[in-house]
Amino acid sequence: MRKIIAQFIVMFLFPLMVFAQAEKQNPYHLRIIGTPEEYNKACQQDNKNQLVDLEKAIPSIKLDIRYATNNNFTKKKVYTSARAFLRQPAAQALGKVQQELAKQGLGLKVFDAYRPYSATILFYDLIRDTLFVASPAQGSRHNRGCAIDVSLVDLKTGIELEMPTGYDDFSEKAHPAYADLPAIAKENRQILINAMKEQGFEVFPSEWWHFDFTGWQSFGLMDLSFEELKQP
Repeated sequence: MRKIIAQFIVMFLFPLMVFAQAEKQNPYHLRIIGTPEEYNKACQQDNKNQLVDLEKAIPSIKLDIRYATNNNFTKKKVYTSARAFLRQPAAQALGKVQQELAKQGLGLKVFDAYRPYSATILFYDLIRDTLFVASPAQGSRHNRGCAIDVSLVDLKTGIELEMPTGYDDFSEKAHPAYADLPAIAKENRQILINAMKEQGFEVFPSEWWHFDFTGWQSFGLMDLSFEELKQP
C-alpha cells in the first residue's frame, strides 16, 4: 500500500507541486529562460545572448547596485551580490559610452542592469504602478538584459554629478524632460542622454536614469540569479 501511495505522489502530486511553483514565479505564462542549461544553449546558438559582467568588461565603470543593499525603495536586499550584466551588444555599446565620456573627464555609475524576472514581480507587488515599475504581464527590458540605470560621475573622484533627482525617485522630476530644475542638473542630464543615445540607448519616458538598448525586443526574458550566469 505504501509503495502505491509513493508511486501516486511521484507520478501525480509532485508534477502538480512543481507546476504550482512555476505558476507562482510566472503567473502570466510568459516564455522565460529560467535554468542555466537554457541560458547556455541560447548563448551557444548566438553569442549575442551572453550576459556580460560590466565590471570586468569596463574596468573604469563605477557600480552602485542599490538592490544588493537596503538602500532602495523596497528597504531590503533583493540581489545576493552587487553585480551588473548586459547582453553582449549592449555591453559593447556601453563601453563606447564610457570611452566617449572619459574625454570630458566623466564616467558612468551603474545602479542596475540585468534584473531577474522574479524581482520584477516583487517590485510590481510593492508599487502597482507601471509608470515606474514594469508590469510582470509583459516583463521588463531589464529582464532581457537590455536596460540599464545609470548616472554620471567625475572620473577622477568618482563623485556623482548633480542630477535632477536621486535614483528611483517616483516623482515628475524624474521625467527626462522635466524643466523646473537647476541649470546644472539639466545640463548633466542632457550630457548623459546624448552620450547614451549616440551608442544606441534610448532614455525611458519617466526616468532620466533608465536607458533601453536598441533591439531589446529580440532578446528573451530571463529569471536567473547572478551566480547562475556562468559563461557557456
